[in-house]
Amino acid sequence: EVQLVESGGGLVQPGGSLRLSCAASGFSISSTSMSWVRQAPGKGPEWVSTLNRGDGSTTYADSVKDRFTMSRDNAKNTLYLQMNSLKPEDTAVYYCVTGVYYSGRGYFGVWGQGTQVTVSS
Repeated sequence: EVQLVESGGGLVQPGGSLRLSCAASGFSISSTSMSWVRQAPGKGPEWVSTLNRGDGSTTYADSVKDRFTMSRDNAKNTLYLQMNSLKPEDTAVYYCVTGVYYSGRGYFGVWGQGTQVTVSS
C-alpha cells in the first residue's frame, strides 16, 4: 500500500523555523517527483514546492522562495521541507504529495494526511 505520513508541524512564532518530514511507504521516493502543497483555512490548495525525480532539482512558489528548502533522504525514504523565516500567512495544513506542479497546474496523485503549521505570536 502506498502511504505518505507527514510530521513536524506545530505552533511557531513569526520569524521562526520548522522542519516537516514525510515518510513514504509502498514505493521509493527516488522513483517519482514529489511535492508539498498547503491549504490555509477557508482557501484552496496552494502548491509550495516540487522535487523532480530525474535530477533532484527543486522548484518553489514565489511566496516561499528563499525561505523554504525541500530535500529528500533516499535511504530513509523520507521527504523534508525546511521552513525558515516563517510568516503568519504560512499558517496552513501542509501535505506531502506524489507528482509535480507544471505550467500552473498540479498533477498530483497520492496525498498524505497533512500536518498543521501555525505561525502566530
